[in-house]
Amino acid sequence: MAEIIDIRLHGRGGQGVMTSSYLIAEAALLENKYVHAFPSFGPERSGAPIAAFARVSDERFYIKTEIYYPDIVVVQDPTLLGQVDVAAGLKEGGIVIVNTDNPNSEAVVKLRNSLPPGARFATVDATKIAAEEIGIRQTNTAILGALVKLTNGNIIKLDSVISAINERFKHKGADKNIKAVERSFNEVS
Repeated sequence: MAEIIDIRLHGRGGQGVMTSSYLIAEAALLENKYVHAFPSFGPERSGAPIAAFARVSDERFYIKTEIYYPDIVVVQDPTLLGQVDVAAGLKEGGIVIVNTDNPNSEAVVKLRNSLPPGARFATVDATKIAAEEIGIRQTNTAILGALVKLTNGNIIKLDSVISAINERFKHKGADKNIKAVERSFNEVS
């Protein structure tokens, strides 16, 4: 059976969470991997909590469900901590990446302390990076560099993310988004 990497992304409507999952999928496709990316939301308004999902594998798979037991969780909006159980179902040895400017906040520490055995936890101030590099506080591309770094490029490589961004944003600031990705790759802790 193929190893499938399940990634669940959390954010709020309008923050580009769906775009993040699609960019992961597009980068994986460039590496000839099999992917599935999709959002999960109802009739929520902009600003409501949403999740998006990406599945990546080197072999064909047929699973088409939401991701209940993720290998990786990406939290694009730190205000969700304490409101949504973002780490629900995280597999033992999984990875959690949180966008935050305060890695020692009560909510971040509480999340870090609640993770299953062997889980890895990292933070990056993707909001600051996005504001400085792109000119907006939307973290959907800025956080992807951290994902690549923490997975050692084993799921998607930095070059593939850059190519996917170039394709998706070719007429609207791909270069700024690429700078944000590279910064989060270097600044994740």
